[in-house]
Amino acid sequence: MESGPAIFSGMVFCLFGGGLLAWTVTRARQHRPVAQGVSPVASATVAGLAAMIFLALGAWCLTRL
Repeated sequence: MESGPAIFSGMVFCLFGGGLLAWTVTRARQHRPVAQGVSPVASATVAGLAAMIFLALGAWCLTRL
């Protein structure tokens, strides 16, 4: 009964983290800004770090089954 919310939240975190990481990599490869008005290196670093945290959190939720 408790595995349903863990699967749902794990998948949501993984999908969001994967999407954010793919978007950040695509923007960085095209030499386009990841965030407006911020240093390109700093914004790509923060977005990449946030994506990795979401992926790790999703993996942690999925291991709690």
